[in-house]
Amino acid sequence: MDLSGKHPDNLGYYTNAAATAYPDNIAMVDLSCESPREVRYVELEERLDRFASLISDLGLKPGDRMAMAVGNRFEFVEIMCGAMRAGVVPVPLNIKLGKDTLAYIVQDAGCRAAVVEPGCNAFITEVAGEAKLPVRLAFDPAPSGWADYENALQGADSAFDPPTIPDDHPSFLPYTSGSTGRPKGVVLTHSGQLWWIRCLQHYWPSASEHSYLTAVPLYHKNAMAGAIKPFLYVGGCVVILPNFEPRRFLKTLSEYRCTGSGGVPAVFTLLLQEKNLLDSLDFSALQSLKIGSAPVQAELLTTVAKTFGVPVTESYGLTEGGPVMIGPPIDGRKAPPGSCGIIWPEGEVKLVDPEGNKSETYGELWVKNPGVTPGYYNLPEVNKERLVDGWLRTGDLFSRDEEGFFFCRGRTDDMFNSGGENIYPKEVENLLLSHADVAEASVVPAAHDVKGHVPVAMVVLAKRTATTEEDLKAFAIQNGPPYAHPRRIVFVDEMPLNGPGKIDRMIVQKRMEEILSGKTV
Repeated sequence: MDLSGKHPDNLGYYTNAAATAYPDNIAMVDLSCESPREVRYVELEERLDRFASLISDLGLKPGDRMAMAVGNRFEFVEIMCGAMRAGVVPVPLNIKLGKDTLAYIVQDAGCRAAVVEPGCNAFITEVAGEAKLPVRLAFDPAPSGWADYENALQGADSAFDPPTIPDDHPSFLPYTSGSTGRPKGVVLTHSGQLWWIRCLQHYWPSASEHSYLTAVPLYHKNAMAGAIKPFLYVGGCVVILPNFEPRRFLKTLSEYRCTGSGGVPAVFTLLLQEKNLLDSLDFSALQSLKIGSAPVQAELLTTVAKTFGVPVTESYGLTEGGPVMIGPPIDGRKAPPGSCGIIWPEGEVKLVDPEGNKSETYGELWVKNPGVTPGYYNLPEVNKERLVDGWLRTGDLFSRDEEGFFFCRGRTDDMFNSGGENIYPKEVENLLLSHADVAEASVVPAAHDVKGHVPVAMVVLAKRTATTEEDLKAFAIQNGPPYAHPRRIVFVDEMPLNGPGKIDRMIVQKRMEEILSGKTV
């Protein structure tokens, strides 16, 4: 099968060849509604062109940025790909974010349009309204002042002639959080992303008869890189759950006879707790499982493989890095426990020690490949620091054994991963400090049985206040992403300081471990 399709240099057309070869195949099964919604490739192709026509008719031009806040449903794919067909740059928003962060992203990206599902985020329609975006589409239902998405889509032309775009044209602009607490826009090009899809299919092919279940957020790399792109590229089927709930996930995996699935480690930790249900379901169609987006314990990989009776693989990647550059060997070798694999073909990787010297065994991971971001949006100083002669400094520490297998050892900064979500202590600290009763705050990770680590906080309250731990937890959940709220908050009279007079995070970490020792986090 020729997978080049029409307009092979435009990422928005990566489904085109499959739609031509398998028009009646089911591309997606959307389980977000009361009744399952099946979308065949012929329908998907038409809707993609309609959306491209629609936003072009509304005045969006190649290079314009378009915010999208949409939950796990098939429209996410058609909005994102349809925009790219028109050369418009979608900005997929993390729908768990709070108002201030969403507003910052919309402003920083210079968005001229927004397509939203109002129910997926309490703040998004207000943010788009305050930004005075000239193009606003919404569904389920469309608020006052917004155009109804489906009506507008059906009124658009089903034929679309895309503009010619250069190889380095931005395809989409995801935002990732940074150690400063400010999200960073990651520029990703059409050519770079197409290189990765084609590389993945060449070395680790999927097929039109394969189906994949995903329940992780579609704005997340785990879903797009692991499910949507590789399976829709070849005519396969992606079954989409609106969210992750262990029992529904397992029943869906069995009922739809999915050949593959994946998720963050926390997903599989929770699945394994449903032993009775696992024993009662038929997973005979399942061929493989993938775990990623966070370090995976060797014991978890072993248990998942034994429970489901299929190979379980781990890989490593990041949005700005390709996105995946380390994974299972193509020669059939099995990665040792705790390893995320070896260097994948057509890319370069090196380890660099703190002095800037290349190391064969331990250091910060640097990567170079056609999919690496050409730069962070509006951040020239960050680009100077993170991008060196085409190499991306990932900030992740790795060791490598004599066989070339890599082992993740942590971060060069203080970021940590919680159930697949990156937690940046500074961001959580800034949120706590926005509370009128908080004078100082320091956030560190604490070990957690399911999520790996969760944030906990040491806080100094302003004098003569009566704020409780539960008050601050509720404040954090209401005003920021719930996954980042501190699970435990300890009040102290003063913070430990280092020589320059800054809060000593290492001492905070040690004291919190002592205080929480033997207690449930």
